[in-house]
Amino acid sequence: MKRRNFIKNISLASIATPFVLKGINYEAVSKKLFNYSKNAQDRVLVIIRLNGGNDGLNTVIPVDQYANLALQRANIVIPEPSILAITPEVGFHPVMTGMQSMFNSGQLTVVQNVGYPEQNRSHFRSMDIWSTGMLDQSETRGWLGRQFDNDYPNYPTDYPNVTYPDPFAISMGYEVSSTCQGLMANFSQALEDPFSVVNLLSSNVTNDGTYYGSHMEYLATLIDQTNAYGGQINTAAIAGNTLSTLYDTNNPLAMHLKSVAQMISGGLKTKVYILNVNGFDTHNAQVSSTNVMAGAHANLIKTLSDAINAFQDDLNLLGISNRVAGMTFSEFGRQIASNASLGTDHGDAAPLFLFGSCVNAGIIGPNPTIGNVINDQEGVSMQIDFRDIYASILKDWFEVPIVDIQPLFEQTVTFYPVLGACNVGIEEEEFAKNKILLFPNPAVSNTSIRFEAQSEWVKIEVVDFNGRSVKTVFDSNINQGTHTISFEIVDLSPGDYFVSIRKSSGDHTAKLIKIK
Repeated sequence: MKRRNFIKNISLASIATPFVLKGINYEAVSKKLFNYSKNAQDRVLVIIRLNGGNDGLNTVIPVDQYANLALQRANIVIPEPSILAITPEVGFHPVMTGMQSMFNSGQLTVVQNVGYPEQNRSHFRSMDIWSTGMLDQSETRGWLGRQFDNDYPNYPTDYPNVTYPDPFAISMGYEVSSTCQGLMANFSQALEDPFSVVNLLSSNVTNDGTYYGSHMEYLATLIDQTNAYGGQINTAAIAGNTLSTLYDTNNPLAMHLKSVAQMISGGLKTKVYILNVNGFDTHNAQVSSTNVMAGAHANLIKTLSDAINAFQDDLNLLGISNRVAGMTFSEFGRQIASNASLGTDHGDAAPLFLFGSCVNAGIIGPNPTIGNVINDQEGVSMQIDFRDIYASILKDWFEVPIVDIQPLFEQTVTFYPVLGACNVGIEEEEFAKNKILLFPNPAVSNTSIRFEAQSEWVKIEVVDFNGRSVKTVFDSNINQGTHTISFEIVDLSPGDYFVSIRKSSGDHTAKLIKIK
């Protein structure tokens, strides 16, 4: 039996304890994986799982489809005047004032219609797919676990060490996340309370060369590792600080995020935290029988919205907002039509949120299409593959080279401009070499061009592959220096283009990819 199967099969009574550190339920990742550039060295990703299948149509409401939405879910639809507007076509549930404020301040992105092909509506199978980033049922490693295995093939042997003293990953609660499951071990540590870390009894096992001795030695390694990581976590939590007054002590997610902020500000080098919110399987009583704006779902998304808003406020006050980005996801959405129990049943695609000071704020993807007549049990159709969002985060936030990202996934990856508002990272090298830089690229509706010029006349155009000018971006005199000009491309059809800069000090051309 392989060690990974041994660990998996020896029961929670024996394995949960070595991995539990006490008080919260997170996840994180370490140096080499996300150390491709100086910009990415201190960056942190927070992932919040909405377990059960969030009803996206009552969260991010397609106002432009409201008449048909009201027709299909008359007993649970939010009254149109109460919807919180974020664009003329899209609104939030009225309890999501925190997220509305973040959207308006450029700290929130909505990605519409996220899922995967041939959606499986089983909670367990769908969450397996989201965790592994693979449709292949034989894959047992998480999408981050596979990359960890590539970079740290001997783990957990000899970890922690001087170079990597902190946990690779922290999973909130009593279980390690399958997202970070590797071949021989899980790269995450489960944590309950960063201020109250249990020091587990070390067994000093000696491997006697037997099957039992080998595995007991391995288990002793995990116990010693947990003790060492626990000390690092506790030290960081004590050294850290939080400043926001928006945290609600009755909001468990808010308290968990407060602890994350405490550990980050205290210097813990953990890179990815994964938190969980349960209860989104709203087959019945999704809304109150007396008030459709109240009920189980409203309580859940208010918890989410308020907690994320408090966390972002804290990061801003601590001066570390440029280091932390976040993402939410649920294993699937709900069906378009409501049921007779004031609820919704398992569906397909759903919206996904990205948050932080460095997101390319706005809405990616069109609204779901709601017909006046729909098929029985119809869900929202997938338009954006969730694995492409994972890949885009690796590329934009942690600046992992594309050549290293593609092998993590079974489909050909499409990159979306989800993060990158803080800087252009490793692409600065491209600017130094080519004297022109487009970011984000690929782009959906807006992009920016960075270039150097003397005091001279500059003309910037977007041209198609036939050399025809399709857009004039700039045509005027400009002062000497490095310039960044932003421009809209929403009117361009999806495809490949070139952006050309003509000036007496030298012409330059860069390829631009317009998506969606």
